[in-house]
Amino acid sequence: MLARTRARLAGARVVTLFGETTGETCRRVAAELLVHADEDPAAPITLLVDSPGGDVFAGMIVHDVMQAIPAPVRTVALGIAASMGQFLVTSGTPGLRLAMPHTRMLIHQPLSGLQGVAEDIAIQSEQHILTRRILFEAQARHIGRPVAEIAADSDRDRWFTAEQAVAYGLVDAVAGSWRDYLPEPVARPGSGGQ
Repeated sequence: MLARTRARLAGARVVTLFGETTGETCRRVAAELLVHADEDPAAPITLLVDSPGGDVFAGMIVHDVMQAIPAPVRTVALGIAASMGQFLVTSGTPGLRLAMPHTRMLIHQPLSGLQGVAEDIAIQSEQHILTRRILFEAQARHIGRPVAEIAADSDRDRWFTAEQAVAYGLVDAVAGSWRDYLPEPVARPGSGGQ
């Protein structure tokens, strides 16, 4: 059943990011985006996201691929899109970023997890500040708000309903039906098209 579902989604140019943003999940998502873009550089690809976030560097693999490919990427937040999950939804093609009605989205500053000897902590701290700046600058570009505002709003956990996410600029609209986020009906074998 799972293999058949994945095949149907792939045929409809739908990629899923369900769960944490790990190296494994993000490499898979990036590879699927690249394959779809290579097959048809002009046709939209839909990225469905239900993710609490996770590894920032893994998520940046997907972000960079989304920005590099010529195909528009429609992003749809389902359930929860927090942290890097939110960042990836917001990184979709402007006008094609959606949230399902009961989705919750979260922005916050990246977690540091600093540990080790003092010298290593100093190096990690520099990298954390750089990563934070890169993320906030990218967020500002995708949302259309000043970097300082994004940084201030991300200082602590800030939750959004789907409607609040639209008002803030995290997404462009609340999806009303499945037709809003699937590229077009999938032709079934023997159905003569749509």
